[in-house]
Amino acid sequence: MKKKHISLLLLVGFSMVVLAGCSSSASGTPVEITADTEGFWNHFFVWPLSWLITTVAKYTGGYGVAIIIVTVLVRLCLVPLMVKQIRSTKAMQALQPEMKRLKEQYSSKDQATQQKLQQETMALYKTHGVNPLAGCLPLLIQMPILIAFYQAIIRTTEISEHTFLWFDLGSPDPYFILPILAGVTTYISQRISMLGQDQSGPMASQMKIMMYIMPAMILFFALNLPAALSLYWVVGNIFSAIQTYIIKGPDIKAAALKKNGR
Repeated sequence: MKKKHISLLLLVGFSMVVLAGCSSSASGTPVEITADTEGFWNHFFVWPLSWLITTVAKYTGGYGVAIIIVTVLVRLCLVPLMVKQIRSTKAMQALQPEMKRLKEQYSSKDQATQQKLQQETMALYKTHGVNPLAGCLPLLIQMPILIAFYQAIIRTTEISEHTFLWFDLGSPDPYFILPILAGVTTYISQRISMLGQDQSGPMASQMKIMMYIMPAMILFFALNLPAALSLYWVVGNIFSAIQTYIIKGPDIKAAALKKNGR
């Protein structure tokens, strides 16, 4: 697995651990969020999500249902980015033979050769209109939304003290059902994202590793964070899985026909 993928995972975990505590007072009690709460982060991220969830709850009769609806709305807003990510991943995979050839051509580890390899690789991306960062963009965009979602939940009393189904939205799931579902649906979503792709090569190997690491990370965090966040993950993963399957439908069918020798 490449170092950049490991660094990205560490960034995700570190951000959730550190930023999750930024909303607490000196006594450790979460500071209630209101329209008058000062600060760029509070005003433009946490409060809008808190307001949206509470407003939707007034028309749906419950904060749990409101969180599900808001999650779907957030995912709908991210659809263009997800489409771009899927297309970028497909384009990157198509370039794997060329990238392998370049690595063989510039196999020497001296600085001049490695610099030349980097230049040739970037030229290859430019020629084919591929942005190597496009695959990471949706995850980076979702991080502030996820953290704001967490803070909106624990800093809005009406939400954090509300009970939905068998759990309190502001506390971890006592039966670990949602965390397990969050991990399982993350795996399913990752698995579907790999359908219709070439399962050989270094890029496929990295994706397979991520397919197991990401669910494990989500499960770990979900066990210790409010159940409302696990609900957000579960709904978001289901939406993502359906969305990916719809977008990649032709590729999945083509791969299935190829596998069956038709």
